[in-house]
Amino acid sequence: MHTRPLMVMHVKVGGLSNVGAVPHGTRRTAPLGGGTFEGPRLRGAILPGGSVDWQLLRSDGVLEMDLRCSLQTDDGALISLHSFGLRHGPPDVIAAIGRGEIVDPSTYYFRTTPRFETAHPSYTFLNRLIAVATGDR
Repeated sequence: MHTRPLMVMHVKVGGLSNVGAVPHGTRRTAPLGGGTFEGPRLRGAILPGGSVDWQLLRSDGVLEMDLRCSLQTDDGALISLHSFGLRHGPPDVIAAIGRGEIVDPSTYYFRTTPRFETAHPSYTFLNRLIAVATGDR
């Protein structure tokens, strides 16, 4: 198996809005206030407005993340990003993350599977990728 880095994203996450208890856990949303991405083949900005992380906090303590956002490359291409992921770890580590503390990413699990869509000819390679990402807060 051959893997290589695609990009690093820095996402500005807004305050959480609790939808409340739903059949499979607690639903909440977090609007994205923009951000940046950069890698060997692309770089640009995460567009604010309409970009949201839909989260489901399950009864087993696992956080499901369903992120949808729009990316704009430095040369003007628009890319749709949809990513599903999971975050979990020891209760004290997750509590520290919740308080906004800096936590060593090796102490918890945070993985996502980004999928991309674009019509821009320079970036159609993204339409054919299965990506796996690690994350931290």
